[in-house]
Amino acid sequence: MTALLIPASFEDFEKLDIRVGRVVDVQAFPEGRYSTHILMIDFGTDLGTKKSLARLAPNYLGPELVGTQVLAVVNFAPRQIGKHQSEVLTLGLPDDDGNVALVRPDRPVPEGGRLH
Repeated sequence: MTALLIPASFEDFEKLDIRVGRVVDVQAFPEGRYSTHILMIDFGTDLGTKKSLARLAPNYLGPELVGTQVLAVVNFAPRQIGKHQSEVLTLGLPDDDGNVALVRPDRPVPEGGRLH
């Protein structure tokens, strides 16, 4: 089965604001239907700390992510998930079992840096 690719322009890509941030806190979110953790991510002085609800189990227990850098879309409208509001979309890819593997830089970079 071939995936249907929807054409996008470079201008479409430029509309996405994808930034790197450092996870400063992780809390379990067991009542979430799909989201399993609440991440607090520091994007530096310009954006500050934002909340993201993410489906990380079973690949991540949570506490080991504190101090880790992750990539997130920071300019989507906030999304209400249960009693929490997710302010950014943390990016991940499915592994062989369909579980999330986070998208992260391969070396430390300054918080708030924009993907280009």
